[in-house]
Amino acid sequence: MTGAPLYRLLADNLPARAAKIALIDDKRQATYADLAAEADRVAAWLLASGITAGDRVIVHVRKGIDEVAAMFGALKIGAVVVNVNVQWTPAQLAYVAGDCRARAVILGRAAAAPVVAALPTPLPMLARGAGTLPDGATRWDDLPPATAPEATPDPASLAMIIYTSGSTGMPKGVMLSHSNIRIGAQAVAEYLRLTADDRLLSVLPYSFDAGLNQLTTMLLLGGTVIHQPVAMPSEVIRSAATHGATGIAGVPPLWNQIARYLRDAPTPLPALRRITNTGGKIPPDILPLLPQVFPGAEIFLMYGLTEAFRSTYLPPARFAAKMGSIGQGIPYAQVFVVKPGIGPAGPGEQGELVHAGPLVSMGYWERPDLTAEKIRPCPELAPLIGDAPVVWSGDLIRVDEDGDLWFVGRMDDMIKTLGFRLSPTEVEDLVSKSGLVTDVVAYGTDDPDLGQAVHVAATLLPDTTEAALLAHCRKTMAHYMVPRRLHPWPGAMPRTASGKLDRPAVIAACKARP
Repeated sequence: MTGAPLYRLLADNLPARAAKIALIDDKRQATYADLAAEADRVAAWLLASGITAGDRVIVHVRKGIDEVAAMFGALKIGAVVVNVNVQWTPAQLAYVAGDCRARAVILGRAAAAPVVAALPTPLPMLARGAGTLPDGATRWDDLPPATAPEATPDPASLAMIIYTSGSTGMPKGVMLSHSNIRIGAQAVAEYLRLTADDRLLSVLPYSFDAGLNQLTTMLLLGGTVIHQPVAMPSEVIRSAATHGATGIAGVPPLWNQIARYLRDAPTPLPALRRITNTGGKIPPDILPLLPQVFPGAEIFLMYGLTEAFRSTYLPPARFAAKMGSIGQGIPYAQVFVVKPGIGPAGPGEQGELVHAGPLVSMGYWERPDLTAEKIRPCPELAPLIGDAPVVWSGDLIRVDEDGDLWFVGRMDDMIKTLGFRLSPTEVEDLVSKSGLVTDVVAYGTDDPDLGQAVHVAATLLPDTTEAALLAHCRKTMAHYMVPRRLHPWPGAMPRTASGKLDRPAVIAACKARP
């Protein structure tokens, strides 16, 4: 299962599922045979353009059938897929193209002149569109039917590079092997109990590991993916109802919006079997809403990091008792919480989450020093796993009496105030419990008397005042946690390309205020 190139996720569905719907767009759908044929056209164009196994191919295409065909066209010839989210700026695209030394680029219909102009050197270019194409570009619609030979790369070799959003610096390319991605698909398919008759609604981008995993699990099993590129709650629910989605995956800001939307506008979703969360903690005032607005659906709380693909999950049966926990390791993963210099953390203790096993990535593209810093042996675990490399997450985790894990906060984000070490997440949870806010970000600022002062940026609900929110904080928080300043945020806070809150952008904007 794991000892095959990634392209086989598509090819192994043929011919048995040739006529089955693999992908659904808003106004278009593709069978497995259609997808394979379209990928072949792309693969043949890449070969004719001089692209060979191991070359990096940028896919800059709006979420949909074309994007998947471009990815699997590149994978068929053994090229490396570098999927760049269409929400990224031309400058970010240019950086990625230069950093990975891209050899070709595939663009969607919405590709604008600034995007093309940003590319560092002229590259073979395939583009959708009925109008004027960039100089030297090939029109996708003009590609003839073709059958490209299938490469057989080593499953341990590089298949994809996923670039981080770069919100805390220039983007870094995480290298994933064919095996990493296939094992990740197998693991998630097992614990979610997915089958060939599942229809997963895909909102998260394929340049985000959790979004990619939705696609790979469905191809692995012969299921169907419903593309929903617009992350508006009303559109997500409309699409889920229209197409009979059996699963929806999201990140906390999206679940925040969807839960509130469904609370005010209940919508039957009879086909829905499960919802999944990743990319951070759902606010504590939203968690109890989920069983109410998704009656009958299983709720999976999950945790992952790109460098280790997928990590933990909480079984739905424990959701009510462990609301907010990230659970324990997924199949095939080795997940530990480590106290530096001591060993594994026990019940009631905290430490850094580390991840070992076959899901550990190949490291960062052409950054061996950073790879050695992030992925290295753990002396505290030597009696258990020897000198096997582990991914050091940088996340502070608490272990409860049942061995379930609870996210405390990023270790480098901890606030040190009045001699206390405080997690921003703890402050954010208490603010969210007020029911007076939607988005919230807590952080520390240097203070000569306190060490650091607690500041909170929050999007207040209509008819809510700063005074009311501060009164809630004083009533529910220890004195050292109470925000020294509130920063009301107008409207929704900015998101990263994967839909998470862009915390660095929010904090920078607040610190720039007088």
